[in-house]
Parts: sequence; structure tokens; C-alpha cells
Amino acid sequence: MTNSEDNKKYKEELVLTTDIKKISSCERHVKVTVPQSEVERYFQNEFVDLVKTAHVPGFRPGMAPRKLVEKRFRKDISDQVKNALVTGVLKQISQQNDFTPISEPEFQYDAIILPDKGPFIFEFEIEVRPEFELPEWKGLELKKPLRDFSSTDVDNVIKQILENHGELKYKTEPAKLDDYVETKLTFKSDGQILSSVDLETIRIRPVLSFHDGSIENFDTLLVGAKPDDVITTQITLTENTVNPEFRGKTVDVIFEIKAVKKLDVPVLSEALLERLGGYSNEGDFRDAILDTLQRQLEYEQRNQARQQITEKLIVGADWELPPRLLKRQSEREFRRKILELQRSGYSEEQIQSYSNFLRQNIMTETARALKEHFILEKIAEVESIIETEEDCDLEIKLIASQHGLSPQRVRAHLEKAGEMDILRNQIIERKVIDLIFQHATFKEFQYDVKDKNETAINWAIVPDPNVIAEVTTEDLKAVHKEINAKKKLDPNVKIK
Repeated sequence: MTNSEDNKKYKEELVLTTDIKKISSCERHVKVTVPQSEVERYFQNEFVDLVKTAHVPGFRPGMAPRKLVEKRFRKDISDQVKNALVTGVLKQISQQNDFTPISEPEFQYDAIILPDKGPFIFEFEIEVRPEFELPEWKGLELKKPLRDFSSTDVDNVIKQILENHGELKYKTEPAKLDDYVETKLTFKSDGQILSSVDLETIRIRPVLSFHDGSIENFDTLLVGAKPDDVITTQITLTENTVNPEFRGKTVDVIFEIKAVKKLDVPVLSEALLERLGGYSNEGDFRDAILDTLQRQLEYEQRNQARQQITEKLIVGADWELPPRLLKRQSEREFRRKILELQRSGYSEEQIQSYSNFLRQNIMTETARALKEHFILEKIAEVESIIETEEDCDLEIKLIASQHGLSPQRVRAHLEKAGEMDILRNQIIERKVIDLIFQHATFKEFQYDVKDKNETAINWAIVPDPNVIAEVTTEDLKAVHKEINAKKKLDPNVKIK
């Protein structure tokens, strides 16, 4: 049966009582009681359809007496009735109560029992948007970064793009700043190996970052390195490291240098312009870069505006954000930030650097982002701001153009990853910020394009203890080898 048919069948509101207790600003405990008369009404609604098709011995399909059908099939349809009741209760509570859910309710569905007699009672906890009076958001004074991008700015971007398409060549001289080293990486704590990377190519820059920590003065450490050198240092892990045992702990890092390489940068030829996006000439290419720089500036303007709006509008708001909520929302916030960077024209290298920063500060960033979201969401409700399908199409096109993919492929990826809802929220929040801009006054300042001084590695020094390592081809070969060896000794052996 379709959802629309279900809605028609259960269009009458449930008669029920609720006992709602406030656990914290963002949590409610709800106890629901549905009287037996309502439970029976839902059973009767199911029997209306069932009696028309029921197979009962001694009767043709659909011809058995209703009383007999009800007696024979009541237990069979109890799960159906329970599901309909729970769905109806949750929908009605979210519509009728003075709170806005921000996640699905938490309960064990299988543990909910629909009794043979008496009222249907179940309890659950749900996370909600905190209650607050929306402060005056019109007439805010905001700082706004501005910049007239010059040909030098475009030249610097072209230089970075050419470097990304360069070729690494071995060199015999010691490593210099901006050279690359091929190295084995090993991370140890008290002599125990936490993780290792067999071979990583790293550019020598002042900072080397990972998901859960950064090495400052990395250039000083690696300049002068030669093949077969073993260089050791230490890194202090962040407080957001996935394994609590290692939060804030200092661990050893060992670099086993295998080779030193220098980047051979190509020239901007017609063939390369074609590969970079089918540009017919350098002028069109430079115009496209200028457009990307402008999108990045707009991102910085909105990003700084979000922070300022949050600071100005939540003064005095004492919201308890439960650690469980922060942990669950952290990955959603991470994906929202990455999508925003992708649509704003940032390179993969820039995004990796920013994603490492986010992971190192994820709880703090998530707490701030949630407060921003609550405020912007409430303004959107008051001002009736929604996203349209055209808005979604534009966002997807921008992301697609940045990665050289088709919009259809990007949309399919977002839908499969369950990220379309994140995209829609992002659109609404951006519209709200644009509205705040319309009513704000600005103090403008010069936006400085940040120099790249960091190499970002997509690696967690401390693995998540709850994640099962992916089985590799080599692992499978080893298992099969062991099984075959045992079978040679005893063909009847039972392999567990």
C-alpha cells in the first residue's frame, strides 16, 4: 500500500496523551499513551482491506465472515498496526507540540510491544531545536572582505594549476623547500605502532597536516634530506582524535626517506588548455579563473558573516549541546563544509587542507555550526524562505564544473550518499545570509589571498577503534594459502 493510501486510511487524528520531559535544551523524553479504543480502530481499518482478499479454508477468497477473518489474522497484522500507530504518533507529535525535531527519535522498535488488551504505551527520546526568542537580525553591522582581483592573482592560480599538472623527477641533490620526498611513515606511541604508510609523496612546506594533528616547521625538518635518511620528530594529537586514549598525547613520527624529487612544471600550451576544460585560448582560461576567485571571495564573505551573525545573535543564549548530538552531527557538518568548498571553486588540495583543519577541531566547529544553523533555520521559517529545484540544479552544476563531471553524475552521487538534504539546507542558509546582508551595514576591509604553506595528508594517525579494517587482496591470498595448507595435511579438516 502506498503512503497516500495509508494517509487516507488514517486521516483522522489519533486520540492520545503525551508526557514530555525536558532533559536539556536540545533533548526531550516523550511518553505516549494510545487508548485501546484507538488501537482497535486501527485494527478495524486493516481488516477492511484484508476481509476482501483473505484466504480461509472452506471459503472462497474474500467470502469468509469478518469475525472469522479477525480471529484468524489478528496476530498476523499486529506488526502492521503497530507500525501505523507509531508512524501516526510521531507525525502528530511533531506537528502539535512546541518543539522542532532535528533528528529521528531514538527507540528500539522491536522492544515496543503492542498489547492484546489495554492501552498502547511506548517511550522515546528526541533531539529538538532549542527554544529561544529570535533576536533582532536586521540592521547588523558586519565586516565584509572585499578584493579587486588583479592579473597577479590570476597568475598565481595558473602557477598552482600548472604545478598540479607537473611531472615529478628524481634528483640526486638534497631536498629543498617545495621539493618532494617519497617516504615511509610510521607513527608510534611508547614503542607501539599506531599506524603506518608504506609510501607517501610529500611536498616540503612549513606545515604537514593529518586528520588528527599537524607538524609545524616541517620544512626545517626535511630540507637537506637524502635517500636512506631516517628522520624522527613528534606530533601532538588533537583532542578530537577518534580514540579517546590518545587525545592530546604526543607520539613519535618516523620518516624513512626513499627518494627526493623535483617538480618539472609544464608551460601553458594549447594542448594543456584543451585538457583543462576545452579552453580555446588563454584569455578564456584567465576569465574562468577570475570567476573562480570571485566565488571563493563570496564563500569567505558568507563564512565570515555566519560567524559574526552567530556571535551577535546568540549573546546570552545558554544552550546545552549534548555530546551525543555533537558527535552525530559532526560528520554532517563536515560534509556540508566540503560541499560548500566544492561549489565555491576550491581545488582538491585546498579542500584537503581545510578538511584536516575541520577534523582536528570538529567538535568546536560543529557546536558553532549548530548554533548558526538553529538561528538561520528559525529566520527561514519566519521569512518563509525555501529552496527550489532550480536552486539545487545550480548548486549541482557548480560542483560538477569544478570537478569536470556531468551534473547527472554529481546528483546521483549526492543522492546515493544521502547528501541532498545537506545541499538543500545549505541553499536555505545561504538565502537567509543574503537576506541579512540586504538589511545590514558593512565595514569593508581588504581580503588577503592566503599563501599555501601546508601539505595536507588524507590520513588519520590513530585509526578509529570501532572501524573494521578493509580486507585487502593480500589478506585474502594469505587466508586461502592457510586453508590450502591445512587441507593438504587433512582433507577432511573443517575450516572455521
